[in-house]
Amino acid sequence: MSLAPAPRSLCAICRRSARGFGWFDPTSAKPPRPSVSFCSITCQAWWTRLARRSIALVDLSEQERAALRAAIRAMGEVMAEIGWTTPLNALSEQQVLTLAEVAVGAFQDAMRAAASPSTPEVPF
Repeated sequence: MSLAPAPRSLCAICRRSARGFGWFDPTSAKPPRPSVSFCSITCQAWWTRLARRSIALVDLSEQERAALRAAIRAMGEVMAEIGWTTPLNALSEQQVLTLAEVAVGAFQDAMRAAASPSTPEVPF
């Protein structure tokens, strides 16, 4: 009899595959306790710093909203090259990958640029 492989979880910060670092809510009395996984101790530390600053991590910060606007502008440039009238389901695999890479890269660049010197380095 073989056991099924455990489902892969994603890092709560960078969305890479988690690699054994984690957190669970010690205040929750009933199992299952809310928990998250991380790919590295850097992402785990980043989560801890965010959790100390905010009770709810669901709402976007103004910095994250600005980074999303930067990502949308970069995606708009790619879509202008492709053609705005092209339906998304008609894009080639390479065009979709380019669009995703541009969006993620622009978001990360904007988050890095907005970080102050006293802010810990963003782990992505």
